[in-house]
Formats: sequence, structure tokens, C-alpha cells
Amino acid sequence: MANANLTKAKTAKNDEFYTQYADIQKEINAYLDYNPDVFRDKTILLPCDDPEWSNFTKFFAQNFENFGLKKLISTSYAVESKKIKSWQPTLFETESPYYDADKSRTNGKIFVLERDVTGDNRIDINDLEWQYLKGDGDFRSKEVTKLRDEADIIITNPPFSLFREFVAWLMDSEKQFIIIGNQNAITYKEIFPLIKENKIWLGKGFTGGAAHFISNYTDYATAGDHREGMIRVSGVVWFTNIDHGRRHQPLKLMTMAENYKHSKHKEIKSRKEYLRYDNYSAIEVPYTDAIPSDYDGVMGVPISFVDKYCPEQFEILGMCENMDLYSLKTKVYSSKECKEAYFKKFGKQGTYDLNASGVVLVNEQLEKVYQRILIRKKQ
Repeated sequence: MANANLTKAKTAKNDEFYTQYADIQKEINAYLDYNPDVFRDKTILLPCDDPEWSNFTKFFAQNFENFGLKKLISTSYAVESKKIKSWQPTLFETESPYYDADKSRTNGKIFVLERDVTGDNRIDINDLEWQYLKGDGDFRSKEVTKLRDEADIIITNPPFSLFREFVAWLMDSEKQFIIIGNQNAITYKEIFPLIKENKIWLGKGFTGGAAHFISNYTDYATAGDHREGMIRVSGVVWFTNIDHGRRHQPLKLMTMAENYKHSKHKEIKSRKEYLRYDNYSAIEVPYTDAIPSDYDGVMGVPISFVDKYCPEQFEILGMCENMDLYSLKTKVYSSKECKEAYFKKFGKQGTYDLNASGVVLVNEQLEKVYQRILIRKKQ
């Protein structure tokens, strides 16, 4: 149900999911552990946010002095642009002298924290100052792009439906960032080359590989923290270009012989061998923990490998995909071969898109495997 609601939200372009405070804290601590001054004297922009509800705004405002921030900017997207049917402004907004009933619906808001407004000799959440933006707060607008250019670091949970556009917007700025996205974004043609070139990598990650968000869609979490109004989404990760310690921790791996003897995966133990692709000069490794430590050739590994990727240990060569963008294919199947493979597998007419993935031969049958990233051990 939760992932179905995520798809529904993406289709409606209304995928606003509020990140839990504890998840933000765990992730940000990973960068601080690696470099305690990572945020010092920096201007942080939190776009695609709703400052009145956002835990991103709350977290960085409460830690403004602890992190040594120079300035915090948080922007929201106009309610009318979100196409939210049932809505009313908060007391925080309506009781402010800046309140404007018309702008409340059509304009985004900007919150800024950079000075002691209350006079208590500290800068914290009580010193946030706000006003309406001139526009609706869309991150692609000139107004928010100007704020992006002013900032040093951009941190947010962007709309998943606009993830490709948001990353392109980030890369145009050449700024540092920490953002949330779906793990499948690793395979996007706009994202994977950036991962391959070490321009983007994964952050510390969510516990258990899933995140709980406060959602506009009422739902119950399907595992873990069961609370009304929370949505559990599997395969959610942090994407970043800021270094952290876990990224440089090599995977502890067994040799081929040790995998044959001790692997917990029957696909390895039962076959006593690693299958080779029919269309790539590489072996099929269906699990990250089954990567053999003593194999120097090319290996096809799950996309979840990127979460454990250590650039000092492995190099990413490309991905099993249709267009052979990385010039790694050794065979391209004809339309006739795809149709024959489909008939042999399913016993009816159709076509089996063998060129879209790695292909192995099992019991004389060509079988597609799940999406694979092609890697090689560094010498």
C-alpha cells in the first residue's frame, strides 16, 4: 500500500513527503563525524521544503550555532501550485503582520536565519524571519535559482517525480548537496553517469533500507514504526557529493572458493560456479556479499552495491542496458533470437527483450537477470 501511494503521488505530482527528524539527524551526523567543520561558515539552502512543517528547517535552525552556520534559507512551494484541495493556513502565518490571504495560496514562502532577532544572545529557531516569495517557490524559478547560487550546500527531500530535473538543477550550480531519492534513480540515464564518474554517491542511508515519511496520503506503515499518517517507502537512499567515512570502508569479501563453501545464497552454493553472461564479458554476481575477492575480471552486481561502493576498492565500468552506452556488450540479439527465447521460455508468441539486461544461459534457456552494474576490482 505504501509504495502504491508513492506511485499515486508521483502521478499526481503531489509527492510531498516530510522526512523524520531522527533520519535527518543520523544522516547529517555521518558528515560531521568525517569532517566536524563541514557546515562551518556555510550558507545552507533547503528548497522544496515547507518551513512551517519541515524537520529539515527545524533541525538546522536548532543546530545553527553548533554547526557554525553562516546563514540558513528555507523555501516552500505555494499551496495552489501543489493542487492541495483541503488546506488552511497555520496560526503562525495568520497571526503574523506579513499575512496576506491571497499570497498565502499563490506564493511560496522564504524563511531566513542569520541573526539574533530575539536578543537572547543566541541564534536559533526563534530567530527565523519570513516573508512571501514573489513567485510560487518552484525550484526551477529564477527566484529560487538565485538563492541556490547564493548557497554553499543544498539539502532537501525533493519531489520524486521531479528527481531528474532537480539533480540537473543541482549539477548546473556545482554546489554541494545532500538529497533524498529512490534507489532506482541509480539506473536513470541522467544519474548513473554521475555515479560512475564519482560526481554523486550515496550517503549513510536509512536504517533497514526504508524510510518513514509523514505523508499527504493517510496510510499505515507496513513495518517498523506503525503510526497513522506515516508512509513506509522501501529503497529510499540519500544522494550526495559530500564525503563521509562509510564511503571509504572496503567491503569485506570471501574468495570464490570460500563463497562456494560458505555462501548463504543457494544460487552460489548449489551451482558451485558463477554464471557468465552471454552478452557481456563478465560474471553474474547476484548479491553484493557474494562478490569474490580474488576475481580480477568484470562482474555484474545489483544496484544495491552502490550503497557499499568504496571507490578505492572498485571501479564502476557501466551498466547492463539496451543502448550499449559504455561499449561493454559482446553480443546484440536479433529480433528473431528475442522471439525464439520468449517462445522457449513462455510457450507462446512474443518477444523477450534480451538486449536490455545481462543474459545468462540456464538449462539451455537464455534468461534475463535483474538490473546490474558492471564493476571491476582495482589493482
